[in-house]
Parts: sequence; C-alpha cells; structure tokens
Amino acid sequence: MKAIRIHEPGGPETLRFADVSEPTPGAGEALVKIAAAGVNYIDVYFRTGLYPYPMPGTLGLEAAGTIVAVGADVTDVRTGDRVAYTGVPGAYAEMAVVPADRLVKLPDGVSFRDGAAAMLQGMTAHYLATATYPLHAGDACLIHAAAGGVGLLLCQIAKMRGATVIGTTSTEAKAAFARDAGANHVILYGDQDFVAETRRLSGGAGVHVVYDGVGVSTFMKGLDCLRPRGMMVLFGQASGAVPPFDLSLLNLKGSLYVTRPGLPAYTASRAELVARASDVLGWIAAGTLRLRIEHEFPLRDAAAAHRALEGRRTTGKVILVP
Repeated sequence: MKAIRIHEPGGPETLRFADVSEPTPGAGEALVKIAAAGVNYIDVYFRTGLYPYPMPGTLGLEAAGTIVAVGADVTDVRTGDRVAYTGVPGAYAEMAVVPADRLVKLPDGVSFRDGAAAMLQGMTAHYLATATYPLHAGDACLIHAAAGGVGLLLCQIAKMRGATVIGTTSTEAKAAFARDAGANHVILYGDQDFVAETRRLSGGAGVHVVYDGVGVSTFMKGLDCLRPRGMMVLFGQASGAVPPFDLSLLNLKGSLYVTRPGLPAYTASRAELVARASDVLGWIAAGTLRLRIEHEFPLRDAAAAHRALEGRRTTGKVILVP
C-alpha cells in the first residue's frame, strides 16, 4: 500500500510517497481503508520537529473510511462500518490500524470527506466553545484566524450558543467567509489595530474570551482585548510559540485567566469522544454546522497540501484522498 513517510524533520519536501507493508489489526484494533484524511496545522509542527514525532513514520492524525478487518475483543465497531477518527498517527495512508475505541460511526448523510474534515477541527471548536470557556448568550468572544478550519466552525458554534462573535482575518475575501459563518464583526488585522477595534466593538468593555490559534504574533495584544477576569484560550501557535512572560501581567491586566488546552484531554474517555463527535457529526448531518472543504489533494501531493496551509493560501479544511 502507499503512505506518506517522513524520515527526518524539515520542509514539505521531506514528505515521501512510498510503498509500505499493509498493517494487521491486533486485539482491540480495526483496519480502516481510508477514503479521506484531514490535514491539520499540527501535522506541520510534527513535520518540522516543533513537536516530537516518531521517525521514520507516517504523518496524519485524522481520517474517515471503511473498516475492512477487526482484531480480537472488538465490540464497538465491525467490518463494513463507515467510521472516522482523530488522534491516532498514520492517517496519510491508504490503510491504517486504529484502536477500535477511538473510532466513531459516521451518521447517514455524512460523507467520508466530511468525516475526515470534521473530527479534529470540529471537536476542537466544540470543546473550546462548550468546555474550555463555555459560551453563553450575551458573551462576547474574539476568534483569531476566523476563516481557518477551526475558525469557521468555532464561529458557527459560538453563534449557536448566543455569543457575539468578533473575528480577525487577513483579507476581505476571508472576512466574507467568516461573516457567512456567523461572525458579527470582522477585523482585518493588516489594516486595523485589532485591540482598538475589539475594544470599540465591545463598547470599551473587552471580550469575555479570546480564542487564539495563532500564537506569538497575537497573544500579548490579545490579553488587552479581554475584560477583567476574561480568559485567553491559546490552542495553537501557527505564527510561533509564545515565549515565557511574567504572570503578574495577568493581575495588572484585570485578573485574567490563561489556558493552553488540547483535544486529547477533552476526548480522553470513549464516552466524551462519542459525545463530542455525535454533536459535531449530528450537526453536520442536520445542516446546522457547515463544513468548508476548499482544497482536496491526492495523497501523493501531501507536500503541496502542506505548502498551501503554511502559505496561508487556504480557508476552511484541507484533505488528502488516497
């Protein structure tokens, strides 16, 4: 079978389309024939060595497909089931072995493409808006990169929960996507000071929460967008890691909260995984949550997918198709 292999950290050119042996499921595992795999910015962190990753290895944490074999002691799924998953390395491939308790069944009406696009970014948006800082009617939030994969979903879920949504984007074209996803206001950060605009749009009070997947280029200024006792939720670092800072600043800026969450902690149990995935996939099936899959690359072109993502030439989701 074919897979995208990486042998050393580096640029997109380190991603190699190669022949590998087809895996065999062991006890508690299932073999999934992958129909679509999601591309996420964390894959870039792994590829560059910013986050540790076993090498040589196969990248990719998210996919959807059909179960073609199961090992012993598998009860949650069976051969022939349409499934999706995230959090298990090796999705940039034609086949993957996945722990059965990490698989969720796709509802009728949700395609493999949608399943692959929804799991990591959809459940990330879900936990951010419902658990890390549970938005309520009347809350105001600032969402950086509001036209990105997580951003578009987070805008929609925030609106479902009755929040006022302020988003930031780099272009007017991306701003249009964010508005269509429910953003009440969009700030073009290249043309406007997003701190001053956020303060103005919130009537001088500041927002209850900032959802920041960008990192070093937005983090410190983002603290100035918060109202007293507001929360900074740093869930990514597309522009680079935030350096250490004096925690007394949180007191000086209004007794602020800062958290650095990740999806694994919010899907640690099967019950929580299934509950979050059921919400997200159910909303997609019902048409309540809309996915934007802008770029679809053949599996062999994974390097091109990474270049597009890093070059900020994408909105919504990027997927690979074996």
